[in-house]
Amino acid sequence: MAEVKILLVDDHKMVRDGLRNLILRHPGFVVIGESATGADGIRLAEELKPDIVIMDISLPDLNGVEATRRIVSRNPETQVLVLSMHADRRFVLESLKAGATGYVLKDQPFEELVTAIESALKKRIFVSAPVAGALIMDFIKRSENDPDSVFTVLSDRDREVLRLYADGKSTKEIARLLSLSVKTIETYRKQIMDRLEIRSIAELTKHAIREGLTSL
Repeated sequence: MAEVKILLVDDHKMVRDGLRNLILRHPGFVVIGESATGADGIRLAEELKPDIVIMDISLPDLNGVEATRRIVSRNPETQVLVLSMHADRRFVLESLKAGATGYVLKDQPFEELVTAIESALKKRIFVSAPVAGALIMDFIKRSENDPDSVFTVLSDRDREVLRLYADGKSTKEIARLLSLSVKTIETYRKQIMDRLEIRSIAELTKHAIREGLTSL
């Protein structure tokens, strides 16, 4: 297996030295370069073509988010992992939007950085657990307030009827399962379609899957 080439970008030499020593103890990992600034990190990423860039978010010139954006745009095969002391979701979201494959907090064990590197090599996003929890809660709050979400537009009964249609049930079957008349279920179906601006059962099914009400 080829060695994993890693570039370190952090303005603190002590941090770079510590990271380098830890990384070199891991079989198959090699540090091919170091930088104390974002601009130099971008240059080295183009020149050295690392597999992984470990990027600090607070740098003296360009910040880590902008440096990440430029590295990823110029070197699509290079994966950037942001290593930061900031757990604020804004930093995480901006980093991921810029193209980072992971976001690891500096107060986590080194093993977590190893896991993040292994995930990045598979092009899978990894974020530290404390950050992941905050992102999930933020996503839930946004979904609840999304004017186009089924959780906002539809009632509990609407969603139940939608899920059953998406599961392939007929109007008669749904009426029997919910102990309602066929006419009532047809009224629910029309109401759901009108509210979601959907015109067919097939579209209803796709929408229910997309919203997580059912699965294929």
